[in-house]
Amino acid sequence: MSAVTPSTLQHLALEVSDTDTSIEFYRQFLGMKVTERHKAGEVAGIPVDLTFMRLGRRHHDLVIMHNPNKTYKPRPKNPIDDTEGFPAFHHYAYECPDRENFLGVLGHAKDMGLEIVRGPVVHSPWDPRGDGSWGENESFYVLDPDNHRIEIFCNLAEVDDDGTFINAAGERIEGSKAEEI
Repeated sequence: MSAVTPSTLQHLALEVSDTDTSIEFYRQFLGMKVTERHKAGEVAGIPVDLTFMRLGRRHHDLVIMHNPNKTYKPRPKNPIDDTEGFPAFHHYAYECPDRENFLGVLGHAKDMGLEIVRGPVVHSPWDPRGDGSWGENESFYVLDPDNHRIEIFCNLAEVDDDGTFINAAGERIEGSKAEEI
């Protein structure tokens, strides 16, 4: 494998059933702003509507895609329960810089009346507060208007050079080990 590898997921292109509803959701919930909005066919080879949204100064962190020629069916609230559908992603995640910010986003989600479909939860088999799952982070999950699951999290573990996990406090978690170093 090359020594040069990506360091983070930069953006996601998300197909939605209603562009305006999705734009409003991401504005209200995450404070995103529209950078550009384009109709299907503006550029040859792009037969879908595209809206580029951002959290900060980068051009986009999320692309909302809508096919005006498609009839959309509602997604199930839990994709694991969908036994007859097409493969889909389970969730995507936004990282908060610290726990204080995380709790602020959680409070905002509750103020908006969003259903917290999971959490808040500490993903950890080692932390006494943990639920036995993985990642060594604290998170909660909500659904967007098309039932795409969004994880909001903070304090994701790092992996030391020897594969040992390091928690948010900078402590090595002895007994933990990344599968690949």
